[in-house]
Amino acid sequence: MRSLPTRRLAAVALTAAASVVALAGPAFAHVTVNPGAAAQGGYTAVDFRVPNESDTASTVKLEVNLPLDHPLASVRTLPLPGWTAAVEKAKLDKPIKVHGNDVNEAVSKITWTADAGTKIAPGQFQEFRVSLGPLPTDSDSLVFKTLQTYDNGDVVRWIDESKDGQPEPAKPAPVLKLTKAAAGDDHGVSASPAAGAHGDSSDHAAASDGGAKASDSTARTLGVVGIVVGVIGTAVGVLGLRRKNGSAS
Repeated sequence: MRSLPTRRLAAVALTAAASVVALAGPAFAHVTVNPGAAAQGGYTAVDFRVPNESDTASTVKLEVNLPLDHPLASVRTLPLPGWTAAVEKAKLDKPIKVHGNDVNEAVSKITWTADAGTKIAPGQFQEFRVSLGPLPTDSDSLVFKTLQTYDNGDVVRWIDESKDGQPEPAKPAPVLKLTKAAAGDDHGVSASPAAGAHGDSSDHAAASDGGAKASDSTARTLGVVGIVVGVIGTAVGVLGLRRKNGSAS
């Protein structure tokens, strides 16, 4: 009769451990903009980081929609072997001034399509690099609604916008936070230079950000593993104590 509570305890411990892992997993799988912040009014280079979430299908297309309520006059893609980038433009309702000139259209969407034999396979991710600017000075963020297409026809819509005070949506759109330019910076140039300008500095910034992201992911993973091990260890200890008491009886 003593075995019934023991089995229940073990089942509860394993269920708790599985729940912790399940809750922690999605935090690593979002499509994101990296680095996640840039200075208002300047130019920057960012990577759209795309993880493959499927265990059975591969990513073969990415569509990134650029906001037209805060249009970007200069948008350039960095060539990526195995992928073809197509840039679409839209006419603006109201022209914007860039370096004293009127700009009547802006990039509205970038689509990357995998060439034959190229894909983001299960367990992999890819980064799509873009230079942007000048960044708006009247907004604290830019939202890039994104569609991720798999070779089995599935389309994941990363289009939900996060709201203050509410839980993060299941499929959040990538967001670039915009910060005030540093005092004395007449040009408002972002900390991450546009692609092709000062390449070493840009690569260093991207590498530093990648390292920070990797460290953050590693820390989260170790934290989750620690919690799981702790839960299982507690259960094993209690089971051992019950067995010992049962033997003594």
